[in-house]
Formats: sequence, structure tokens, C-alpha cells
Amino acid sequence: MATPTLQVALDLLEIDRAVEIAEEAVRGGADWIEAGTPLIKSEGMQAVRTLRKAFPGHEIVADMKVADTGAVEVEMAAKSGAGIVCILGDADDTVIAEAVRSARKYGVRIMADLINVQDPVSRSRELEALGVDYINAHVGIDQQMIGESSLDLLRRLAGEVSIPIAVAGGLDAETASEAVAAGASIVIVGGNIVKAADVTGAARRVREAIDQPEIRSREEESPEAAIRRLLEAVSAPNVTDAMHRKGAMIDIVSICGRVKAVGRAVTVRTIAGDWAKPVEAINAAVPGDVLVISNDGGTHIAPWGELATHSARNRGIVGIVIDGAVRDVDDIREMGFPVFARGTAPNAGEPKGLGEINTEILCCGQEVRPGDWIVADESGVVVIPRERAYEIARRAMEVKKSEERIREEIRRGKTLSEVAELLKWEKRH
Repeated sequence: MATPTLQVALDLLEIDRAVEIAEEAVRGGADWIEAGTPLIKSEGMQAVRTLRKAFPGHEIVADMKVADTGAVEVEMAAKSGAGIVCILGDADDTVIAEAVRSARKYGVRIMADLINVQDPVSRSRELEALGVDYINAHVGIDQQMIGESSLDLLRRLAGEVSIPIAVAGGLDAETASEAVAAGASIVIVGGNIVKAADVTGAARRVREAIDQPEIRSREEESPEAAIRRLLEAVSAPNVTDAMHRKGAMIDIVSICGRVKAVGRAVTVRTIAGDWAKPVEAINAAVPGDVLVISNDGGTHIAPWGELATHSARNRGIVGIVIDGAVRDVDDIREMGFPVFARGTAPNAGEPKGLGEINTEILCCGQEVRPGDWIVADESGVVVIPRERAYEIARRAMEVKKSEERIREEIRRGKTLSEVAELLKWEKRH
């Protein structure tokens, strides 16, 4: 079996950062260097020229995602120094044919990307017949966020074409190893290398994994377990970033400081100080749930205290969120239990029994429905709509990965504005 090729996808916006990261990836064993589509859109063909100059001994891949004017765009990339040009597999056959003719003229190769192709097996055969050099089994990042897998696509293609197959889309060391074992000749890794604080180490782990490929048996993880695992690994700010700065409650703080709660919402609507429904909701919850209590916004009287917290903890509830006040704060802090509230008050109300459990509520400015996911930490409380929970959890993890690399560049001496190139990206009027 030929040694598999490791291609690092530089899906960045800044060419200086791309070169620096590519240098680290090459030290870790990367073979081909890809000018990713975002980089090309940001920097133009100068991105390809710069990478060609910086890495004379490495293949430069221009991920153009050509959809039209195949000859012109392939010529442009070839003259800029690319050795491989990526086109869209679902482009019209005339576009594919012109791209292939141009590639032959300028001595480069064509990789056809199957992103969003409806019948990838049949289309791959057609693309091979049209003369493309590689097929890329690619599931895009937005598709990955809802659970689609490039490995599943690769397995469908194995043995269907005679040209080399590349695979791309959310791969890490483990899944890259499986991809080679399943028939991939080229493994394309982006975020799990370029977003790492230690890019060289991340690339080396992938390199070692694909040089000794294996398919490992793994237990199937339920969507519920995957959502919880991912959300427990990210912060409330990561989640709001993933939701385009939405979902955060206002005027609410962690009573116990550095604690965290992740779980599905059991909602409670009550009037200020009526603690009957909040306490009854403990019985309606299952382990892993978060109680979210709308207390009419009242902060002068508390529907929750130490005894209710003991009861909730015994039930397996992982957190309490109150649009109102909490009391017995000293005892709750001794427990270290995640309670989030708008304030504290020693006064308790009466258990009148007004209100409802597991109905839509408004809590600290956010609509919360039964079963929505809650992520709460010292930065605040975020509500994730239940139908988007898996997607948002995946996106929040990508936010966290991006911050790891930025943090490392700041540690090395850059300022945040330099890393983000703020002046370049200020909105023009």
C-alpha cells in the first residue's frame, strides 16, 4: 500500500497566519498544503503565490471550488503556483471538461469535490470519465454540524472508481486512520490541525495515525449523550458565539461562583415567592435536568432555598436557574451546587400552588421550553433550542478550538488585534 498523503487545509482569512501554521504543520508531517476557500476569497491568488514561494518542495492545492469558467479559474490557479485545483463535482459537465482541458494545458491536476452532490457514486464515475484526477469525499462543515459524516461518504465510494480518493470533513487522528483503512489515498485535515495550540503535535498525531491505519470498534453514542458531552466541554460564551451572540439570559449570576450546569430544562412558572411549583418540579425532573424557574421577576422574596437544593441534588438535578431571588446562600455555597439567580433575599413566600410545570416560560429575557438545553457557568446562562442542540454543541466546540490557536498566538507575543487583523475587517460604509 502506498504511503497516504496528508493535506492540511488552511481555512483561514489571514495569509501571514496561514504561512506560520503551515510551517508548523509541515514539521509535523503534512505533505500537501491547501489554500482553503476562505483564504482564497480573503487574499485572492496572492494566497497561492505566497504559499508556493514559502513551500517550494510541497504540493500547493488551490481549493477554488470552481463552479463556472473552468478554464479561466484553473489557469489562474496554475499560473499562481498551484499543482492541484479543486472544482465542484456538481458543476455542469461543460465546466468540468473545460477545467480538465486547462489543467492538461498548464500541467496541473484536478480534484473534484463531492460536497452536496446528491448521487455521489454515479457522479464520481462520471467525473472519472470526464478526466478528473482525484475525487474528494467531502462533507462540509455546516453538514458536519448536523451529524453527516465524510467517512460514511467514503465507504460508499470505495471500489467505485479507479482514481485516488481524498477525504475531508472534520477528521482527527482517529477518523483519519479509519479513512485510510477504508480506502482513502489523501487525508485532508483542517480544524483539528490548524486550530490546535500545538499545530506540529496535532499534525504529527494524524501523520502517525494514517501511517498505521486501522478501523477501531466503537460504541455508538446516542445523540443525547453526544450533546451533553460536547456542551460539558465548552463554555457559555462559546455557546453564544456559536449562536451568533444569541440565547443568553440577562441580569443573572452564579450564586456559587465557579460552577457549571448542563442539562435539559424542566420549566416552572410561578408568582413571586410561591415555592410550591418549584419544589413540585423536583419530582417531575430526571437526573441530568436543570430547573428553570420564572418567579415573576421578583427579587424581594425567594421561591428557593437550602432545603429545596438538597432535595434537587438528591434527585440528580444538575442546576437551578431562577428569574428571581434565592435564599440560604451560605448553605448552598457550602454544597457548591450550581444555582443561578437574579439576586438574594432572606424572605420566603408561601406554597400557594399557583403556576405551571413544563410549559413555555420567559426567564431573564429568554424564552425557555421544556427540553431546551441549558448551559450555565460563571459567565451566565444560555438557552439552546432543543431542535438545534446537536448542531450548536458541535459549533460551540469549533469556537473553542479556534480560541485555542488564538490564545497560543497571543502567548507568543501578538496582540489580539494583530491576530484578528481588525483594521482589515472593519465594516466599510
